[in-house]
Amino acid sequence: MDGRRIVGLTPALIADAGLELVEGGEPFGVNAIARKLGVRPSSLYKHVSGLDDIVELMRGHLVERYRTAPGERPWDAFVEEAVRRQRRMYADHPALLPFLIGKTITSPTVIDAYDDLALALRSGGFPDDEILTLIGMIDAFALGFGLELASPEQVWQPDSPTQLFGKLLAASRSGSERVERSFELALEVLLAALRDRLPAGDQA
Repeated sequence: MDGRRIVGLTPALIADAGLELVEGGEPFGVNAIARKLGVRPSSLYKHVSGLDDIVELMRGHLVERYRTAPGERPWDAFVEEAVRRQRRMYADHPALLPFLIGKTITSPTVIDAYDDLALALRSGGFPDDEILTLIGMIDAFALGFGLELASPEQVWQPDSPTQLFGKLLAASRSGSERVERSFELALEVLLAALRDRLPAGDQA
């Protein structure tokens, strides 16, 4: 798209241009996106009201790529796949996170994805007054483990003797094997904790 004039400007093209700028480490803003698309900034305002709208288009565009539908399956199978996909999204696009954090989510695509999760949790037997809290917890889990995929080969390097931690590090796996083992164990614990919270008659 670099500077080429776009015929038939669409929200999807605006979102793609924004993502390319952010992930390329280039200046990001309405004017920068307009230059990349080869249009005047005023042309963008036919589709968005400002930069926050563009960020939401980018968020929605990404979620659409990684989203999974509940389908006819148990709630915990859906939650597991949703977490795996969300984690991959954050891992694949870490440069976008600073632009997403602190902004109210308004994208219809993203809201629909959260609605799917809420309905899946309710179908599993979770009470309505807990569902938002659980969604926040699941979100934080996926975000944290998504960022861990971008962590260095050696995360911890004590520069003085430890009582136990150093021994554990020396015996542990490293790199991607460590990250994946950590994620799989944590996901197993998360799902088990969610199942245990349900009344006995509602557990999968």
